[in-house]
Parts: sequence; C-alpha cells; structure tokens
Amino acid sequence: MNWLHHTFQEYPELAVFLTLAAGFFIGSLRVGKFSLGSVTGVLLMGVLVGQMDIQVSANVKSVFFLMFLFAVGYSVGPQFFRGLKKDGLPQVLFAALMCVVCLVAPWLLSLMMGYNVGQAAGLIAGSQTISAVMGVAADTINQVKLSPDQKQLLINSMPVCYAVTYIFGTAGSAWLLSSIAPMMLGGIDKVRAACKELEKTMGAGDPSRDPGMRAAFIAVTFRAYSINDTSIAAGKSVQQLEAELDGRDHRLFVERIRQADKKLTDATPEYVIKPGDEIVLSGRREFILGEEAGIGAEIIDTDLLNFPVENVMVFVINKETIGKTVKELRAMEYMHGVPVQSIRRAGISMPVYPEAVLERGDNIELVGYKRDMERAIAHIGYADIPTDKTDMIFVGLGIVLGGLVGAMSIRVGGVPLSLSTSGGALIMGLVFGWLRSRHPAFGRIPEPALWVMNNVGLNTFIAVVGITAGPSFVAGFKEVGWGLFAVGIAATAIPLLAGVLMARYIFKFHPALILGCTAGARTTTAALSAIQEEVQSNLPSLGYTITYAVGNTLLIIWGVVIVLLMT
Repeated sequence: MNWLHHTFQEYPELAVFLTLAAGFFIGSLRVGKFSLGSVTGVLLMGVLVGQMDIQVSANVKSVFFLMFLFAVGYSVGPQFFRGLKKDGLPQVLFAALMCVVCLVAPWLLSLMMGYNVGQAAGLIAGSQTISAVMGVAADTINQVKLSPDQKQLLINSMPVCYAVTYIFGTAGSAWLLSSIAPMMLGGIDKVRAACKELEKTMGAGDPSRDPGMRAAFIAVTFRAYSINDTSIAAGKSVQQLEAELDGRDHRLFVERIRQADKKLTDATPEYVIKPGDEIVLSGRREFILGEEAGIGAEIIDTDLLNFPVENVMVFVINKETIGKTVKELRAMEYMHGVPVQSIRRAGISMPVYPEAVLERGDNIELVGYKRDMERAIAHIGYADIPTDKTDMIFVGLGIVLGGLVGAMSIRVGGVPLSLSTSGGALIMGLVFGWLRSRHPAFGRIPEPALWVMNNVGLNTFIAVVGITAGPSFVAGFKEVGWGLFAVGIAATAIPLLAGVLMARYIFKFHPALILGCTAGARTTTAALSAIQEEVQSNLPSLGYTITYAVGNTLLIIWGVVIVLLMT
C-alpha cells in the first residue's frame, strides 16, 4: 500500500484516471430509479483518493473546464439566440426570472445560515445541479484580495456543500416537477388531458390531418411484392397507385420495379404497373402490412431490394423550410418518398407532430432512396454527413478567443472584475454554436466528441476538485453539518415551485409547456424525462430547449455573481 500511495503521489495523472473510472462506476449504480450520477460519483471518489494527499496541477482542471464550457455553449448556442427573437421572448424572460430566483434563494439562505463564499457557491452548484458554478466561482475567488491560504480554504469548502445538496437537487427536482407541480396545475389527470388536447391541435393521432405522423419515430421499411391480375396495382400508373393509397390514409411510395421481362428500373410516375411486375414499396411498416393482401404476395429478392437507401440528419437552414410545419414540409413535391423520422433541437428529441414547426438549426432525420434524398436536402438545408473528425481549428480558436475576452477586466471599487477565462469560453461557445447553425459547412463536432468534451471535460475538472479538497473535506463537512441537507432542499424547491407559479399565472403558458420550461430553466434533463413519463406526452420538450439554453448560461454565470454578493 505504501508503494501504491507513493506511486499516486509521484504520478497524480494516474490518480485522476482512477477517480474517473471509480466515479463513473459508482455513479451508474441504481437503487430503484435513483442513481448518484457520474459527477457526484467522481466527486466522492476524488475526495476518497485525495486522502492520500495527492497534488494535481491546477492547470489540468482549467484545461478540461474550458473544454467543457465551450461544448456547453456550442450545444445551446442556436437556441439561445433564437430565443431572443419575438416568438421566443416570453420563454427567455421566464427563464431569466426563474434563474434570478435560483440565485436569490440560495444567497438568502446562505446569509441566514452564516455560510462563507465557498459554501454559498457550493450550495448553488448542488441545489441547482449546475456543477460548473464551482469552477467559475473558484476563478472569481482567485481575483479577490485574500491570502492564498484563505482562497484555498473557500475553494475547498465548495465541494462539501455541493456533495450534500446535489442528491436532492437531482432526485428532488424530478419528484417536484413530475408529482408536486402537476398538483399545482389542477392535478395530473387535468394536465394529461390538456396535453392530449394540444396534441390533437398539432395533428397527433388524427389520420385525417397527416397520416403516419403521430409518433416521433416513423419505422420506415422497404418491401417487394409480385403483382398478379387481382392486385389493386394492376393496370394503374405509379402515380395513380400512390394517390389511391394516400387516399386511404396509407402514405406509401413505389420505389423500384422489375418488369415482367426481368428489366430492373426505378419507378416513374407515368409507368403503368402490369401483372407479372415486381415492385418495391416504402413506407411505415404498419401501413404496408395493412395493404399486403390487396397488393400481392411478398417476395424476397436481393437484387430488387439492393439499392442505396440513406438515413441522413439534415440541418434546417433554408428560408423556404424555416417556419414550415412538418405537415407542410411533407406535402412538398420534393419530399416524395422521404419521410421525416425524427427531429432534434439543441440535442433534445422533439415530437414529430404534423403541426410541429421547424426552426433554424433543427436536425431532422430523413430516410429514403438516395435520389429522393438529394432532392429533399437541397431544399431543406445542409446534410450533416457522419464523420469522426472534429474541426479543431474551430474549437481551438473559439476557446482562445473566449479566454481572451474573459481575461479582460474592469475595476469596481478598486477590485478587478472579469468574466474569467471560463465565462469567456462559455460565451464564445454560444457564439460559435450559433455560427455553426448558420453555416454548418464548418465547425463540425461529432456527437461522440461532444460527449467527451462535455462529460470527460466536466468530470476531470470535478475529479481534480475532489482530490484537491480531499484532505479538508471531512473537516468541512463537520462545519456545515447535516443541517445543510435541509437548506439544500429549500434551495432546490423554492425556485422550482416559484417557476411553476410564474409560468401559470404571469406567463400563462400551457400546462405541458409550464413543466418543460421550468425543467429547462433549471437545466434538469432528468426531470424532463420524469415529466414526460408522468404526463404521458412528449410535449413538455417543446418548452425545454430555449429555457435550457438561457438557464445553462445564466446559472453558470451566477458563479461569478454569488462571489460578488458574498464579499
């Protein structure tokens, strides 16, 4: 054990990776539906490993923290700036007001309990589940006129308060928004009924409005059939057959034909289907199954079905598509044979209802024959071709520019104040993410790389924080005591319940949007999942994206503000 202890002290990078591995493992363990999550798991393991008195360079956590903050801004940038437009302003204003409550409630509770600056920052970070506050607050504390030992004492007190309050901050938020909040809106049955009513106005579950667009995922299949004399297709042109099927609320497409003389050809609208022909139909699986008896016997033919079909994520950037509903897009001539399988907005899956409105920067998944896909993509925007390469010029330049902006300071009462390099990286991430949505030909960060920047970036920072604070963690916990847990419950509950009341009585949002907006402003994705499960609808996600973008930005910046308020 002495050898192991000495090795970790000599090679602290090994201690960091041990903390990450063990922390992710602990964070993944579940008791019922509850788990600590990777961040809390890594922090606790960092504290444990830190008992070996391991010294890790502060530059390590700075590098990974900047990477994390840039990735956060990059992810939410499009929605942040879209929210500044007229139609998004109510949600932006709501999110801003709720974030103010998220700051004021922990601040007043900290004053009442006599907490120091570090403890107050830890309380905000844990109760509002915004781990990045610790990094931004630490940067700001380092600018205050205190001795190095005093600064380190304050910084080391943050993870203690964070760890104690984070548990209810996560699990409690999901419980409050999925169970208590619906009661404040008239009861869960009333909220569910309101969701179903809104879904109907958006065309969900109503085949007469737009068949096959009820669900967020459309299971598209390609199947081959042999046409005989009794087939409904015999003697009809491709255009006539598709129109007849569409009239039955069965949107199917004829993609390919093998004529009776064995000649293979792509389907054309005017081609007349004859007995003996073999055709390929595409569409929703249940629609094709419903028409099998009338079309003919299904056949398995590798040559007939062997043609290029693509699943492509497409950025919505063309003006002719922005603002269209899914139903309007689907009716366009260029969308023939190309269903919309899914929509993602700021990384969140959105319900694909006929009346759902497409916004700039949305990522929509199309599936279809290569020829049809190229035509549709040309009208919609830019194909996000899968790649494993990250535009590191874009990422590196963004972090550098953000850091330079954040390093600039102004003097208030003789005290130099700045956004800090971390705040600058966040702001520049917002700008660069918005630029990417406007000009997606550059600035590509694949989702796996973005995951690494977000999760490994944040958790490496947390690991170093835990290791550094390890020796003083126990003493700090004795100082704040278990009373902090009760304070954390209040700091979590007050903003959430206040948000529900503001959304209902001041902004008069729809009940589904109230829950989604409140979860978004508090950046609690776990609560969004719990809400959607409880109300049995995906509609809350419509209120989540803009408020999440605003909340993720302001709550991180509160790391600077809480230090200023407490000093």
